[in-house]
Amino acid sequence: MKIAFVGKGGSGKTTLSSLFIRQLAATRIPVIAVDADINQHLGPALGLDEADAADLPAMGARLPLIKDYLRGTNPRIASAETMIKTTPPGEGSRLLRIREDNPVYAACARPLELEGGTDVRLMVTGPFTDSDLGVACYHSKVGAVELCLNHLVDGRDEYVVVDMTAGSDSFASGMFTRFDATFLVAEPTRKGVAVYRQYKEYARDFGVILHVVGNKVQGPDDVAFLREEVGDDLLVTFGHSDWVRAMEKGRPPRFETLEPANLGALRTLYEAADASYELRDWERYTRQMVHFHLKNAESWGNARTGADLAAQVDPAFTMDEGLATAQGPGAASAPQPA
Repeated sequence: MKIAFVGKGGSGKTTLSSLFIRQLAATRIPVIAVDADINQHLGPALGLDEADAADLPAMGARLPLIKDYLRGTNPRIASAETMIKTTPPGEGSRLLRIREDNPVYAACARPLELEGGTDVRLMVTGPFTDSDLGVACYHSKVGAVELCLNHLVDGRDEYVVVDMTAGSDSFASGMFTRFDATFLVAEPTRKGVAVYRQYKEYARDFGVILHVVGNKVQGPDDVAFLREEVGDDLLVTFGHSDWVRAMEKGRPPRFETLEPANLGALRTLYEAADASYELRDWERYTRQMVHFHLKNAESWGNARTGADLAAQVDPAFTMDEGLATAQGPGAASAPQPA
């Protein structure tokens, strides 16, 4: 299952995504945690100190390795250099699975032990560096995440949880369509629900499952405000948490001591995420992937790479959970006609 946490800066999306990851790990569900925000806060929210978080390998810095591995033997991709963040897989491409070891995880993921001896894999886009200033766009770093999501085959009882960039930047490339469910974290203020309106409008025609999670809610008036602004999209709310305050000071108590109301809210998030599995449509998923790839190819990709990126699309290929058992480690093969 692919889950995104989005919201405006300061809404608490990183905090809530880290709590959701902890809950999954506590129930021994395999998790890959991805910090797709260049303001790298997910590692510390999961218990890393600042020094260890700063030493995490940046996916953006390892993009050539990621491209070379995912390209595999796909004859439609002339070289790894012609791959862009929206490049879809086809026959011969290597696909990623959550419960496997591969060169991408070896280079970009680090195991992080949470309570109960359960490890999650943590991957980060990486922050801006001095060499990026004036010459690089952070979208190129987030592009490594999108490329991996495009090549990921995942099932129901395994999760990739992505802490997204603030605001609605994921609409630039279509990354917002890569998820089974999106949790939009909103404070009970006008600014807090502004990003919701953007997401709702942009996602309307793409079948995006959007749930609003109210955060920093202090009472019935706050709940009523959110309900008035977002209607039935409001899934659940989180209130004040002494546990979170201790976590932010670097001294998190045991996860099981999180306030009962907030533990209940996390269970509601899990139930909503799990229910989205029944709505999966791999054909639509593949179609949208191709749609945004062609848009990006025409608007900038062809000029950037000097190649006709539309030729990378394999019309006979559809992503499908059954590809998780394709022949060979990571190999993808096009569905055969009946």
